[in-house]
Parts: sequence; structure tokens; C-alpha cells
Amino acid sequence: MAKLVKAPAKTFDVADSYAVRLMQHLVVPTFVIDPKRRVVIWNRACERLTGVAASEVIGTTKHWQAFYETKRPCLADIVALDRPEQLPEFYSEYSARGHNGLGFSAENWCVMPKLGSQLYLAIDAGPIHDEAGNLIAVVETLRDLTDQKRAEMALKELASKDGLTGLSNRRSFDQMLMTEWARAQRTQKPLALLFVDVDHFKLFNDAHGHQTGDECLREVARVVSRHAVRPLDLASRYGGEEFALILPEMSRDDACAIAEEIRSAVFALQITHGADGAGDHVTLSVGVASHVPGEADGAPNGLLGAADQALYAAKRLGRNRVVCSERMLAELAGLGRDDAAVPAITSRKSA
Repeated sequence: MAKLVKAPAKTFDVADSYAVRLMQHLVVPTFVIDPKRRVVIWNRACERLTGVAASEVIGTTKHWQAFYETKRPCLADIVALDRPEQLPEFYSEYSARGHNGLGFSAENWCVMPKLGSQLYLAIDAGPIHDEAGNLIAVVETLRDLTDQKRAEMALKELASKDGLTGLSNRRSFDQMLMTEWARAQRTQKPLALLFVDVDHFKLFNDAHGHQTGDECLREVARVVSRHAVRPLDLASRYGGEEFALILPEMSRDDACAIAEEIRSAVFALQITHGADGAGDHVTLSVGVASHVPGEADGAPNGLLGAADQALYAAKRLGRNRVVCSERMLAELAGLGRDDAAVPAITSRKSA
């Protein structure tokens, strides 16, 4: 009977040893942690991927240092702790393969301190249980998707950029406006919008040619983009010679100040115009609107309309000026005044 008992134990030891050797030589980067989250296996492929030798992490809980600069759980830790609610906090893209020990999949950028460069890794982590259902280990495997991710990001950037100016295109503008409108509704902070139009641009093209016209638009775009300085600001080419600037959490007065800076900066470039019916240099008309959306404001159509009407008013008032939607009616009312009153209305227009 003793021999019958020993044989299975010996078979298990051989199988266990074989499994460890197999895992060590897998071409897939793999590491294993025990229930106390100490590293028990760190295979050669994992050493190559991270630049961290197995001797540095075996027997420790320092595996996170191979991927991040500050301490945080790896996917295997979340499995070992059985805390799926932490997935959204640490991984932008993830999926749970179900309960009952099926583990998780995730993707994210890792800073890879030993390598000195970031890698985008696809990660799978699953638990191993004994016959009684007790956790005995968690296996994490890694795939380097950096090249694929960067190619994907480059394609997305191309799809979101205007080919001539490098600013965001109309599609990106529409998406960002909806996103920021929804955020402004939640936070009850103002959302400002600027419409910027190059005055008499058709006449400019006719007089100087389309190649020079394209260069003019690029110069204007550079000025507009310099004023999208905060992380959520967005400068875009709205269409033709018209540009738009989304400025979250910005009041009407601050947005008007930004608009005036843009108008003045383009005027200071002294780009020669000189076409019949236009001034000596290229100028801009800018319409500004700012609004705190309420619950009844379902979409930003009103904000778009207000900025567009303000731009129209700037054109009607003589171009080369900034008009704010809240002041638009007062400005337009000035059109009916006598000649003596006109200088008061056009005082923002540069000589």
C-alpha cells in the first residue's frame, strides 16, 4: 500500500517540475505570484520584455517596479485580491472573463523604468486553484502591442486633423463640443466658443492665388492654435477660411479677451491683402459666445447659433473686430445711429 501512495506524489512532483521548466522557457512573457502576491516565477521572456532579472523580483512583491514608477497593483494582484472593482481605476481598457476563477484581460501603457521607454501591453491574468478551490497562484502573461498601438494612434490622429493646417478637423470639433457641453452641464461651469473668419478671403485667393491663400490659412491657424493652451482647449478648422476655438470653463469676458488677442496677432502679421474691396492687410472677424448649459439645454445648438450670429454681426459692423453674442444686439442697434455715433461702435477696429 505504501508504494501505491508514493507513486502519485512522485508523478505530481515530476509534473510540477515540468510545468515550471516549461513556463520558464515560454516565448510569452509570464510571471506567477502566490496568494501573498510574492513572485514565484519570472520567466526569461519576462526578463527580456522588462529588463528586470528574475533574481530582482523572485520572493518579493516588487514586480510592479518592472512596469511602473510608483507603486500600484498589477493585473495579477487584482486577481489575487479578488477586487475587480479596481479595474477601472488602474486600466483604461479591460474586461472580466467572468467569476469563478476565469480572471481578467486588460491593456494599458506601462512606463517600464528599467527600459527607459513606454510600452503598450496587453495583459491576461488568471488564478490557479487546488482541488479544494483554494487559490495557490496567479499567472500573468504579457504581449507587447506598442507598434500596433502607435500605428492605431497615428491613424486616429490623421483622421482627426485638418490636412492643410494641422488643427483638429470638423469631426473632432463636433465630438469635443458635445463632450464639453455635457461636462459643462454636470459642473455648471461656462463653455465658451469662438468662431474666427478671415475677412475677404475669396478676394485674397483671387488676387494672390490659392497657394498663397493656403499659406495665409496656415499662418492664421498657428495664431489660433497658440491660444488653445489648456489641456481641454481645442482649436479647429471649421471649414474653408473659418476656424473655431472651444474654451471650457471660460467666462464671456475672458473669451472676448482671447478673441481680441487672436485678432490683434493676425493683424500684426501684416499679411498683404490689397485686393479691391478689402484693406491693405489680412484681418479677422471673430464671434464669441459663452453659456452655462442648464438641464433644459439638450444640445449645444444654441451656443453654436449665438457664436455664428456674433460672427455675422462682426462682418456687418465692418469686419476686423470681435463681437460677443451678449453685446450683439446693442452693436447692431448702432447701425441705425447717425454718422457721429459710428466711431463709438467701430473703436475696436485697428487703423
